[in-house]
Amino acid sequence: MKRSLAALGMTLIGLSLPAAVSAHPLAPGLLELTEVAPARYAVLWRTSVARAGSASVEPRLPADCARLSQPQPRIESGEALVARWLVQCAAGGLAGRTLSVDGLPGSGVNVIVRVVALDQPEFKALLGADQPAVTVAPQSESVFVRYLQLGAGHLLGGFDHLLFLLGLFLLVGAGHARDAVRRLTVTVTAFTAGHSITLSLAVLGFVPLRPDLAELLIAATVLLLALALPKKGSGTFSGKKMHLTPFLAGGFGLVHGLGFAGALRGIGLPAQDIPLSLLGFNLGIELAQLALVALLLTAAWGWRRLPATPRWVPALPAYLIGSMAACWLLERTAVLLA
Repeated sequence: MKRSLAALGMTLIGLSLPAAVSAHPLAPGLLELTEVAPARYAVLWRTSVARAGSASVEPRLPADCARLSQPQPRIESGEALVARWLVQCAAGGLAGRTLSVDGLPGSGVNVIVRVVALDQPEFKALLGADQPAVTVAPQSESVFVRYLQLGAGHLLGGFDHLLFLLGLFLLVGAGHARDAVRRLTVTVTAFTAGHSITLSLAVLGFVPLRPDLAELLIAATVLLLALALPKKGSGTFSGKKMHLTPFLAGGFGLVHGLGFAGALRGIGLPAQDIPLSLLGFNLGIELAQLALVALLLTAAWGWRRLPATPRWVPALPAYLIGSMAACWLLERTAVLLA
C-alpha cells in the first residue's frame, strides 16, 4: 500500500510540474469597475507586487470604453500595485459586454472581476488561465452559490494547497484500506477545522493579515510536511507517532486559513450577507477538498492493482514535494524582504 501510494504521488506531481512553478499568487488580482454615472466607470486595477514584475498581466476593457483619465500606478502597503482611472463606455454600459485579462495563461495569477452598476445587482467572477475572459451579466444565482464557486475555484487554483493535501494523503494513507480512510478522515477534518478558524477570524478583522507573510508560511508548511513523508519505507510520523498527524494538520491548517482569507478579503464580502457569503466560501473550499480526497482514494485503489514498483519509488514524492516547497520558500522570502 505504502509503495503504491508513493508511486501514485510521484505520478501526480510529475503531471502537475508545469503548474507547480507558480503555485497561486501572493494575493489574487482585482479588476473592479464601479459605475459613477450612466456608462461611466471608475476602474480599480490591483495586482501583487511580486507578480507585477515577472508576469505581464493587464486588464482589457471593451474597445468602445474610452479613457477619461490615465492610470497612475502606485504601491500600497508594500504588497499591491494599484492603478485607478475613469472610462466612458457606449450606451448601456458593460451589461452583456466582455471583460478579459491578458497574460493569465502561464502566469499563475487569478483575477477577481467585480462590476458595480447603478441599477443592476453586483457582478463578480474569478478569471484564471482556463477562463481569461467573462461576459458581464446580471447575477442570477444567490450570494451563497457565488461564494461557494469562488471558494472552490480558489482551492483548485492554489497548487501549494493542493500539494499539501496530497502530502497529507501520502502521509496517512499507508496500511489497511479501512484504517487509512479513518486516519485520512480525521486528519483532513483537523486541517479543515484549523483553516476555517483563521479564515473567519482574519476576514472579520480579528486577526491581522499579511498576505506575503501568510504565503511564506504556507510554503514552509509544505516543506515541513515533505520532511515527514515516508523515505526508504518509513516516515517520521509512522507507527506510534501517527497519532500526532491530526495535530500537525490542524496547526498547519491555521496557516493555510490566512492564505484563504487573503483571497476572500480581496474578493470582498457583501455587507448585508457577510455570514452567508463567508459560509459559502468556506464550504466551497471544503467541497473542493473532499472532491480531491475522493479522487486520490479512487486513484490509489486502481494503482494498488498495478505491478509492484521499484524499491526507490517511496522516497520520490518527499523529495519532489520538498523541492517545489523550497523554491516557493526562497521566492516568497525574497518578496518579503524586498
